[in-house]
Amino acid sequence: MKASLQWIREFVDLPTDDVDEVARALTVLGIEVETVEYLNAPFSGVVVARVEAVAPHPDADRLRVVSLDAGGGERLDVVCGAWNFDAGALVAYARVGSILAGGLEVGERAIRGVMSPGMIASEKELGIGEDGDGILVLDGEPTPGEDFAGMLPYPDAVFDLSITPNRPDAMSIHGIARDLGAYFDVPVRHPEPTVAASGTATRATVRIDDPDLCPRFTAREIRGIAIGPSPLWMRDRLRRVGLRPINNVVDVSNYVMVEYGQPLHAFDLDQVPEETIVVRRARAGEVLTTLDGVERSLHDEDLVIAGPEDPLGLAGIMGGVDSEVSEGTTRVLLEVAHFAPEGVLLTGKRHGIRSEAVSRFERGVDPELPPVASARASGLIAELAGGEVADGFIDEYPRPWTQPRILMAVSEPERLLGIPIEAAVSAGYLRRLGFEVSGDDPLEVGVPSYRPDVSRPADLVEEIARIHGYDKIPATMPFGRAGIIPDWLRRERRVREVMVGAGYFEVWNFDFMAAEDAVRLGLPDDDLRRNPVEVRNPLSDEQRHVRTTLLPGLLAGVAINQSRHIDDIALFEIGSVFFPSDGDLPDQPHRLGFVAAGSVPGLPWEKRPERDARDAAGVVVTLFDALGRDVVLEQASEPGFHPGRCARVVVHGEVVGVVGEIHPTAAAKFDIGGRVAAGEIDLAALVSLPTAFRLPSPYPPVVFDLAFDLPEDAAAGAVAASIREAAGDLLERTAIFDVFRGPPLEPGRTSVAVRLTFRAPDRTLTDEELVPVREAIAALVATRHDGRLRGG
Repeated sequence: MKASLQWIREFVDLPTDDVDEVARALTVLGIEVETVEYLNAPFSGVVVARVEAVAPHPDADRLRVVSLDAGGGERLDVVCGAWNFDAGALVAYARVGSILAGGLEVGERAIRGVMSPGMIASEKELGIGEDGDGILVLDGEPTPGEDFAGMLPYPDAVFDLSITPNRPDAMSIHGIARDLGAYFDVPVRHPEPTVAASGTATRATVRIDDPDLCPRFTAREIRGIAIGPSPLWMRDRLRRVGLRPINNVVDVSNYVMVEYGQPLHAFDLDQVPEETIVVRRARAGEVLTTLDGVERSLHDEDLVIAGPEDPLGLAGIMGGVDSEVSEGTTRVLLEVAHFAPEGVLLTGKRHGIRSEAVSRFERGVDPELPPVASARASGLIAELAGGEVADGFIDEYPRPWTQPRILMAVSEPERLLGIPIEAAVSAGYLRRLGFEVSGDDPLEVGVPSYRPDVSRPADLVEEIARIHGYDKIPATMPFGRAGIIPDWLRRERRVREVMVGAGYFEVWNFDFMAAEDAVRLGLPDDDLRRNPVEVRNPLSDEQRHVRTTLLPGLLAGVAINQSRHIDDIALFEIGSVFFPSDGDLPDQPHRLGFVAAGSVPGLPWEKRPERDARDAAGVVVTLFDALGRDVVLEQASEPGFHPGRCARVVVHGEVVGVVGEIHPTAAAKFDIGGRVAAGEIDLAALVSLPTAFRLPSPYPPVVFDLAFDLPEDAAAGAVAASIREAAGDLLERTAIFDVFRGPPLEPGRTSVAVRLTFRAPDRTLTDEELVPVREAIAALVATRHDGRLRGG
C-alpha cells in the first residue's frame, strides 16, 4: 500500500517535518516502509492564466491564437493546438524560460507566422498526469499570475508500505494517521462526514440472503449526476498512491477506499432490474462478466450482488459490466458493505482476482465503518458530479457487531516483555490507539471495531509494546523453569550434522506435489503413495496434493542443478509426508530423504567414480553408526529404484526405509542424466530413544576374519545378521570386507569375508574363549544359509 504524507497530515498534525523520522516511527509501529519516494514539482515557472479570448490562427485550421491574462497586467497571445477550452477557462501557462517535466525549457518561437511566447501546458507536459490530448483546465478560482506549483501539494513523500495480514486498520490513510498520532501522542482528527439528502426517497431495496458472508450492507442513491473527469487534486492524489483516475464517480469510490480503508462500489441504478439488490450465494450454472471483461463461471460458494434474478457483481471483489458506471449514467446506487474475510479470500483465489478491495476485505474491514464511508463518498459524488442524494439511507445489518472485552492483568506486560510498565502507562498507550480501558487490576479493555486481530491479553501487550517502542525493551535473559533439549531433538540435530558432514546440503521443499510425480517415480497403482490427500484450495495445479514421499522434490532439485551445469550435487531434506487417515487430519510421519548425483567428492585432478548404490548404502550405515543404532540392509526390489541396486533398511526386523539407485527410467522422467543415489528413511527409526548406554571396555579387542562359501543368491546383510545373532554380547563390530566369485569356488557359489571384533567389559578375551563362539557362528550360517566356513 502507498500512503502520501500530505494526505496523512489531513488527519494528524505531526510534530516533525523530517520524513525519515516519520518512516522510522512507522517501522517501530510494525508497519514496514519498503521505499520512500520524495516528490517535488516536476516543473518550474508555470503560472495560472485566464483565457480572455480565442481566435482562429490566420494560417492553420487546427491551431488557435489564445489571448491570456497572466496576472499583474500581463497580456499576451500564444498559439495552441488544443480545443478542449474556451474563453474564461483558467489554464497553466508556461512562461518563456520555464522548465517542463523532463527538463524541457520553454522558449518563444514563431508558429506558422505567429509568435508564441511560451505555451499552455497539458497534464503530461507538466508531469502530473497522462492526459496529453488537451491542455489542463484548472478547477476552482485561482488568481491569474499565481504560481501553479504552489497549488499542488508539493513537496510530498510517498511511503510504500508492507502491511501484515493481521492489520486491516492500517490499510488506509486514516489508519496510518491513527497509529502515528498514538506514537507521537498527538490528537487525530476522526472523520465524521454528514450528507444532506434532498429530493424524493429512493425506491431501491436491499435483501441479504446470506448474513454469514454479508453481515452488513448499506446503500444510497445519488441522482442527477454528470459523469466526467475528477478535479486535479483528486486525480493527483490517486496517482500518488498508485491508482489510475477514471471518472468522478469511480474515482470517489477509490479515493474513499484509500482514505478510510472501506471498499465501495457504484452501480448504474438504471441498469439494476427493479432497483432491487439481493446478496446471495451464486447458483449452479450462473456466469458473470466482470469489469475486466472476463466471463466467469460462478461457484456455489461465491457470494454475489444480484438483481432479482441475475448476478451483478462478485461481492467485495469486482462488479459486473452490465451495471457499471458509464458516460451516460445519471443515477448511481452506492454500495458500502461489510463482507466476511474468508468468503472474499476464497472467492478471490478461486477466480484469480487480486484487487485493492480484496486485499482489504480479506484482512477484515471495520463493520462499523460503512455509514461513515457512505456519507463521505455520497457527499463527494454530489459535489463533484453535480448530483443530489436521495432520501432513504439503506442499512441492512442482520448481524450487528458486539464489542469484545478483554481482561488483562497489570503484570502481563512485564511477564511478556521483561520490563515493568505501570498500569496507568499501559492504559494510556491503549487509549491512544482507540481502546476503551477501565478497572484497576485486571484492566478491562474494550476493543475497537477496526481491530479484529486483537482478541487476547497477549495482543494487548503487543499494542503496548508498539507504542512504548521495541527499541526501548532491553535484551534480558528469560526467566522461568529451566529445561533441556529433548532427546529426539538432539538426535535430529545429529542426523543433520552427519548428513552435512557427508557432504550433503539441506533443502526445504514445499509440502505439496503433483499426482504426476508418483507416476514419474514409477509407483504402481496399488502403492499407498499413489493416493495422496488433495488440497482443497491449491496454490497451483502442480501443488494440488500434499506429498507422500520426499523424493520428487529432491529429484527436482537435482534436475534444476544439472540444468545449470552443476553436475555434482548432494541434497537431503527432513520433513513430513502425508497419508489419508480415519481422523480429521492425515497421518504425518517424519522422513529423511537424500539424493546424490555426479561424482564422489575428491580433488579436482583425481579420477572420481560416479555415485551409485554403494554411496547411498554408506550414508545409511554412517547415520546409524553415528546414532548408535543397529541396521540391516536387505537386498530388495522397490518401486522407483533400480531392482538390482536397491535395499530395504531394516531395524529390529522392521522395514523403515529404502536405499539404492533411482531407476534410470524414473530419473529420465525427472530430466536427470546419469546415476542417482537416493534413500528415504522413517526419521523415527533414527531419532527414537537408543538402547541402554554401555560403558566402553578398557580391555583390548580380539579381531579375526571368517570367510564363508555361500550360495550366490545369499544376501550378505542377512549372513551378517546371523553372525551377530550367534556371536552373542561379546561381539562389538561386524564388517564385510570382501566378496569373491570364481575358481576355486564351485559355479553358483560366492565367498563372503567378514571381520569380527570381540571385546569383554571386564577382562581380556582369550582365543580359547572364542573357539565355541566361532563354532556357533559356523553352525548357524551353515544351517540358515547353506554356508561353509572356508579354511576350517
